[in-house]
Amino acid sequence: MSKDREYMAIALDEARLAMESGEVPVGAVLIDDEGGAVVRAHNLRETESDATAHAEILAIREAGRRLSRWRLAGCTLYVTLEPCPMCAGAIMAARISRLVYGAPDARAGAVESIFNIPGHPSLAPMPEITAGVMEDECKALLQTFFAARR
Repeated sequence: MSKDREYMAIALDEARLAMESGEVPVGAVLIDDEGGAVVRAHNLRETESDATAHAEILAIREAGRRLSRWRLAGCTLYVTLEPCPMCAGAIMAARISRLVYGAPDARAGAVESIFNIPGHPSLAPMPEITAGVMEDECKALLQTFFAARR
C-alpha cells in the first residue's frame, strides 16, 4: 500500500467517525513529511455549532499548535473530499506543500472541480495536488451518508 493510500485510509476512518456522529463524512490527516502523522480530524460543524469546523480547518489548526508554527511547508494534507473554497484558502494560507484528496466535489470543490484556488497566480506557492486517491471508497461513504438523509 502506497503512503498516499495508507494516509487516505486513516482519513476515511476519520470520515466514518464523522458519519457516526451525524456529520458529513469528511476526514483529514495532516502529516509533517519529516516526522510522520501529525494530526487526524473530521467534520464537527454540527457538534461544535461552528461553520468553520471542517476536517481540513481542524487539522490545520491542530498541526499549527503541535508544530508551533503557522507555516506548514513540508506538510501534506490528506482529505477524503475535495476542499471547499474556505478550506482551499486555508491550505494556501498555511503554505501546505502537498494536498491529496479522494473524491471530487462537483457542488463546492475549490481545487479543480468548480474553482481552482490553489492555481491562482496571486496565491503562490501552489501545493502539489494529487486527486482521486481511494476515490471510490471516499465517494461510497458520502453516497451512503446522503442516501440515508433522503
